[in-house]
Amino acid sequence: MSSFDYYNAFSRNIGWVTESEQARLRQTHVAIGGLGGVGGVHLLTLARLGIGRFSIADFDTFDIVNFNRQVGAMVSTIGRPKIDVLSEMLKDINPDVELRVFPEGVHENNLDAFLDGVDVYVDGLDFFVFDARRATFMACEKKDISAVTAAPLGLGTALLVFGPGGMSFEDYFGFSQCKDELDLAIHFLVGLSPAMLQRGYVADMSRVNLHERRGPSCIAACQMCAGVTAVEVLKLALERPGVRLAPWGSQFDAYRMRYVRTWRPGGARNPVQRLMRALVRMQLEKMGQKHG
Repeated sequence: MSSFDYYNAFSRNIGWVTESEQARLRQTHVAIGGLGGVGGVHLLTLARLGIGRFSIADFDTFDIVNFNRQVGAMVSTIGRPKIDVLSEMLKDINPDVELRVFPEGVHENNLDAFLDGVDVYVDGLDFFVFDARRATFMACEKKDISAVTAAPLGLGTALLVFGPGGMSFEDYFGFSQCKDELDLAIHFLVGLSPAMLQRGYVADMSRVNLHERRGPSCIAACQMCAGVTAVEVLKLALERPGVRLAPWGSQFDAYRMRYVRTWRPGGARNPVQRLMRALVRMQLEKMGQKHG
């Protein structure tokens, strides 16, 4: 077996990037919070892009219910820590990778260490992990670290990028206005996908319940998230043009074969966003998921 060589391993990237840019990607440090549905595939996709430095955080273990969407979920990994499995998979792609692991997940006490020296943060946290997500994005803002979040909504992906010069995460989502967790979930859902392209083709609405923290998922959506995230990380790392910061957003729905780019000045205060949140609340009430 021949020894690993970084430049041969990722030489097929050249053309989309220059050799010098590939060398920059090797020195780029990406932090990923959460290694589940999107986080794990983010990690492996960015590894194949040639990103050479990672900080990863996750405290969970694999279970059989993860099989439909999580790249590290296999019969052989049931019960194993996700961070251990994904670390092994990462090093099997790039044995020379520089890796820092945070098996306790991300929280306020380790954010400085988790984000130390990081160039780009990629959000892989579970939809309902609001406290850790808010703290992480706030820390990124203080450190002038660009942050990318791509949500697997429906059978597609919704993308937002936060960074210096753009709207803050808190202002965009308006979480300070929220009264409870369901309100947070509605604000987050509508903020992630202002176009709401995923509405209308859910086959079984009984499987969607924000109050009970559950909803359907699909590997196709997770993989699309990883693809668009990798391109945004590439642009950010190489200082390429074309990155639009929040309140700009993008959503592509593969089921509908539709792409929409949105602009919501004022973020959560935007009248369109307020209307969309009201419509979501009305739909939840019809389904018997009372708000408040």
